[in-house]
Amino acid sequence: MIRNPVLPGFHPDPSFLRVGDDYYLATSTFEWYPGVRIHHSRDLVNWRPLGGVLNERRLLDLSGVPDSGGVWAPDLTYANGLFHLVYSVMDHYAHGYKDVANYLVTAPAIEGPWSDPVRLPGRGFDAALFHDEDGASYLLNMVFDSRPGGGFSGIELQPLAGDAPPRLILDNRSVTEGPHVYRIDGWYYLMVAEGGTGYEHCVSVLRSRSLEGPYEDDPAGPMLTSRHDPGLELQKAGHGSLVRTKGGEWYLAHLVARPHSPRGRCVLGRESAIQRVEWTDGWPRVAGGVPAVEVPAPALPPHPWQETEQEWSTLRRPATPDWVRFDGGQVTINGGQSPYGRRAPSLVARRVTAERCTFAANVTFEPVSVHQSAGITAYYNSRNWYHLALTTGGLVLTGSDRGHRTVHFTAEVTPTRLGLELDGPVLRFSYDGATVPVELDATVLSDENAEEFVEGLVRSFGFTGAFVGLWVQDLAAEGCQATFTDCQLADADADADAAVQGGV
Repeated sequence: MIRNPVLPGFHPDPSFLRVGDDYYLATSTFEWYPGVRIHHSRDLVNWRPLGGVLNERRLLDLSGVPDSGGVWAPDLTYANGLFHLVYSVMDHYAHGYKDVANYLVTAPAIEGPWSDPVRLPGRGFDAALFHDEDGASYLLNMVFDSRPGGGFSGIELQPLAGDAPPRLILDNRSVTEGPHVYRIDGWYYLMVAEGGTGYEHCVSVLRSRSLEGPYEDDPAGPMLTSRHDPGLELQKAGHGSLVRTKGGEWYLAHLVARPHSPRGRCVLGRESAIQRVEWTDGWPRVAGGVPAVEVPAPALPPHPWQETEQEWSTLRRPATPDWVRFDGGQVTINGGQSPYGRRAPSLVARRVTAERCTFAANVTFEPVSVHQSAGITAYYNSRNWYHLALTTGGLVLTGSDRGHRTVHFTAEVTPTRLGLELDGPVLRFSYDGATVPVELDATVLSDENAEEFVEGLVRSFGFTGAFVGLWVQDLAAEGCQATFTDCQLADADADADAAVQGGV
């Protein structure tokens, strides 16, 4: 059986691809490096991380991008012996404007090397490619109109080569985005995400005999949604992508979320799941139109992977030796900007993938100024985080809830090991085995808490998920360095206790 979510924690907007016997999922990474995570499977049950594609500034520059900006909704395809990766980079999305650029990179193998990015039209985001049977390729994207009263304006199609103008093939209906086209048995199927990426999210499918339309809706309604049943374990189901196995079976990858309470806050962020698809009256459909936690796997030989080291991610800048160095189980970090700085923060972290987990690390740090601190963090974005840090004043636990900072605990001690425990909606910190006598609200680190609106216009989105990791600050750029060893992240809901060691 396939157990959902197949990619737990912050892994949204999956793009699903099969090449021969290999299956790939590419997911959004927003303000985190490496950009566009790839996971690989041979049976749709067992998945292994292949790392991120956009791992250097040549391929991606995230300096200054807002929280939940950066890389949106990648699309991974294969044609003419090359992998094609299309991705949007959102530099600004607030107050009714979208400053977005779409790019294409290619590679002969999934491991690379990847070409320099080619700029594509940027009239909207969620860009994707469709490779037709005659060899022609087309660019799809949603259209965003930033004029007052504008907004989501439908889905457009444009030949990738030549000077032909784009053509609108579907009007906006309800936050229509995330387009993918498939040609099957003489029909063009247009799959879109609708309803927004929250609790009204869904996957809709339309079809036409012509690539340019007109497209008609599946009379059965949305292919997949959780909107009608708050009791489902998997909520926010939407943003889908189809794959056909070599044996002719069909599956849908899509995003989901798991709130702590019905329609409540989602600390783990948006995750990736897979559903089995059956064809009925010429339409691809999921049983009941709702996401299942357990799904029959395809008729493929089981293919488990050898367990690999878990990866670090870095915030807004790639992991380069000028500020972070990995040496076996040791991580050395030079201090960076404040929590609200968007150019050069020094934060190295890993996704939280279970409601209950622990994280701990040994830290060696000698601050010489009030502007310096180093320690561990439970982090969502620049306005929502907790930080247990060594400072010149001793040990300090600070939290930020929508930008409002609170000092929760101080102690005149210099511990050598810092830890935290996520226990559902509760967060606890510890030092040298002693528990900090404060229970914190873990749901501060949620998509819902990160969302902020001013006079009906978005100020900040919440599209990522909770991280735990290592954070060093040097606010006056005076020069400081911290060393971390024995970094351990353990899923309390599982028997495995995997060490977070090694490189990115």
